[in-house]
Amino acid sequence: MGQLDGRVAIVTGSGRGIGQQIALRLARAGAKIVVNDIDEAPALETIALIREAGSEAVACNGDVAAVDFGERIVKTAVETFGDAHIVVNNAGYTWDSVIQKMTDEQWDAILDVHLKAPFRILRAFFSHLKPAVERETAAGQRIVRKVVNISSTSGVNGNAGQSNYSAAKAGITGLSRTLAKEWGRYHVTVNSVAFGYIQTRLTKPLQEGEAGTIEMQGREVKIGVQAGRIAAMSQMIPLGRGGTPEEAAGSVYLFCSPDSDYVSGQTLVVNGGL
Repeated sequence: MGQLDGRVAIVTGSGRGIGQQIALRLARAGAKIVVNDIDEAPALETIALIREAGSEAVACNGDVAAVDFGERIVKTAVETFGDAHIVVNNAGYTWDSVIQKMTDEQWDAILDVHLKAPFRILRAFFSHLKPAVERETAAGQRIVRKVVNISSTSGVNGNAGQSNYSAAKAGITGLSRTLAKEWGRYHVTVNSVAFGYIQTRLTKPLQEGEAGTIEMQGREVKIGVQAGRIAAMSQMIPLGRGGTPEEAAGSVYLFCSPDSDYVSGQTLVVNGGL
């Protein structure tokens, strides 16, 4: 039996990268997964991998920053699998600039996806949480639910060129610590994981002069990191390299498993010892 048998997990941004590996790690432990990506094809790929791992999954695709998304993804979990026990707010991207060149659109877009979207999802989650806990208490049950919000070392330490992203990720820490206090009485642990340099498509190395982009809400957003900067970061990291998405997922799993049932309001920094 897996540690998460009978549990239902919502994982945003789980079509690729870290989110996909989080979904797979939880699925291997027995959880049923609500997969989300802004595009359908990556979500279907993750669902296929989850089914290969012997678990169940359903997609709730679309932009997590949409006004109705929080209610929609919680409803998908409850209507498909009958419950929701774990929420991992992982979806996001970066849109960097120094503050004097940053537009209001840039600021708002990153705050919306990294801070307002988790707020809306968790607000919607409470509408299921409270009556579920009341039913469980009446039946003499105590079920511990889990919230893991993905932060960043940019939110812990700041990072030049990322005032929008750093502010959003610092806000995630405040949100997590506050909900840990508000939701403890409902047997919910709320923690955050702050990643350093993890090797994903958003941090892939670029050749000199090369520019990678992704399309987000009709915008072309630059992604990738100059190879020289990656080499410098790797030299500074005591473990000598960036982390893998699988390693990142492992740290999130710690907070989703029963082994952390008395750990709440914490931020785990995952940066290879930097």
